[in-house]
Amino acid sequence: MQLFTRSRQLSDPTESGADPDDGPAGTTDHPTAPAETPEPREEASEGPAPTRLDRWRQRHPRAARGVTAGTTVLAGVLLLFALLVPNRVERLSLEAFLRIPAEGVLLVTLLLALPPRPRRITAVVSGVLLGLLTVLKMVDMGFYQVLARPFDLVLDWILFDDAAEFVRESFGRGGQILAVIGVIVLFAALLVLMTLAAVRITNLMVRHRPAAVRTTLVLGVVWITCVTLGVQITGVPLATKGTAEMLGNRVEQVHAGLKDARVFEQQAAVDAFAGTPPDQLFTGLRGKDVLFTFIESYGRVAIDDPAMAEPIDAVLEEGTGTLKAAGFESRSGWLRSPVTGAGSWLAHSTFLSGLWIKNQQRYRSLTTSDRMTLTNYFRKTGDWRTVGIVPGVRRAWPEGKYFGLDHIYDSEHLGYRGPYFSWTPVPDQFTMEAFERLEHGREDREPIMAEIILASSHNPWSPNARMIDWDDLGDGSVFHEIKKEGTDPAEVWQDPEKVRTEYRKSIEYSLRSLTEWMERYGDEDTVLVFLGDHQPVPTVTAGSTNKDVPITIVARDEKVLGQVADWNWTDGLKPAPDAPRWGMDEFRDRFMTAYGPPGGKRDGGSGGASGTTG
Repeated sequence: MQLFTRSRQLSDPTESGADPDDGPAGTTDHPTAPAETPEPREEASEGPAPTRLDRWRQRHPRAARGVTAGTTVLAGVLLLFALLVPNRVERLSLEAFLRIPAEGVLLVTLLLALPPRPRRITAVVSGVLLGLLTVLKMVDMGFYQVLARPFDLVLDWILFDDAAEFVRESFGRGGQILAVIGVIVLFAALLVLMTLAAVRITNLMVRHRPAAVRTTLVLGVVWITCVTLGVQITGVPLATKGTAEMLGNRVEQVHAGLKDARVFEQQAAVDAFAGTPPDQLFTGLRGKDVLFTFIESYGRVAIDDPAMAEPIDAVLEEGTGTLKAAGFESRSGWLRSPVTGAGSWLAHSTFLSGLWIKNQQRYRSLTTSDRMTLTNYFRKTGDWRTVGIVPGVRRAWPEGKYFGLDHIYDSEHLGYRGPYFSWTPVPDQFTMEAFERLEHGREDREPIMAEIILASSHNPWSPNARMIDWDDLGDGSVFHEIKKEGTDPAEVWQDPEKVRTEYRKSIEYSLRSLTEWMERYGDEDTVLVFLGDHQPVPTVTAGSTNKDVPITIVARDEKVLGQVADWNWTDGLKPAPDAPRWGMDEFRDRFMTAYGPPGGKRDGGSGGASGTTG
């Protein structure tokens, strides 16, 4: 209590050195003046006990003022950060933060105009909303880096589970737990700090209302002037309303997402082959083994990018030559995928269903419907055994039943005893050899229609497997030593050029695994259709929004390629830059038309694909 009673104690005569029995000027009390007995002071009258922080402030007033000013500045910076930070990594720059946000000016105006109680509530709510806005922008950054698009508030929540699974497979269970904890802590911290910052700045404005009003008026005039004159700093507008525009776009996105279910239901109801008798389906492929093979992340960038073109061209030319020497011909074109960066299952279902599956909502609707896919139609004929080779599947996959596959081989049923290569459970060369051992190489079998998904070119492309002698594959144990030769993903991902190099190597490996298998095991009755499912992440595509992927048909029987001669695809494994480019959802109907009865051909086979790519 000494800090709060010091002034009163100094007024006590004893503090001045006088004897309490002395009168004024050191004289004794008048004998007729009885001494007063001072009443004891009550502790309650001195106010609450000072805290340790109060005592520190009184002992160090200058430092306390500095801390107060610094905290206030940090609060203001935090609020400006929330309003001005862009939602894309490539737009982060100093100029992005040297702007006047219209939303900030309007919010300050509102807070100054409100009575005390509504103002306090508004400050708290504004802080929470700014925290959520910052979280949304950070999530957008991640989505743009992987999927080249912003987060969908309606349809993308399920992808967080896939992201957590990807982290677990790439960095282990411990890495996954740390990542989840970090995300939760960051989320909570942003909400709390933004709220405290909003309350602190609001209180400051109220204490200095005249200055706050003048400053707000000046900023408002400057903002209007800058918008009118188009003032910019190194190409960045000084006045911005980017946050409001972003939120407006999100409102439209949510509305479109809610409406999309009805639109998709109408599109899925249209199927040009729904009434086709089984004996008229795929008449041009009877007796053939038809393999639809997806190469993960095999996008146009692998062929067009100058840094990758030469080595990839060499692999494609070599593959074209060796296949031709073995009696095979090939034709190639382009398809436009509904996704980029990730979301392979959306591309696979688009290709097989003839519908534009651009989000998880459509995927769920598709896989719970009776829409027929290419695999379903092959099974419907009764003339093909339909199998799925899906090494990327490591847990229950109930959607597999929808695709009409008689048997599914996931990562646990290919006989592989080697190591994972980051996310990739089974190297592509082993996957193809397992398909030969389990299905294609069996004697006295019926024709096969197989959906094969090659996963070695899946992000993060480090470490990579390499080709070995097919006879040395065994149970895959040989890959333990090969993995040790590879790169460390943590090191690779520190340098975008290293990422691009490892991506290119993974595509080379996947292409060689497939073409060498075809040369080694393919025959007169083998028809291979292979394609990329989507472009890789923007780190590899350098921010390109192009969604094209190569597609190739390989066969030894001349009649097979003759039936698609009017497609005008490029000879060989590499499509020409100006080769035909279709939406991936168009392929199903074009393929079924080309290989249906000769009299049943239609111009383009639009069928159920018409209008679905809008």
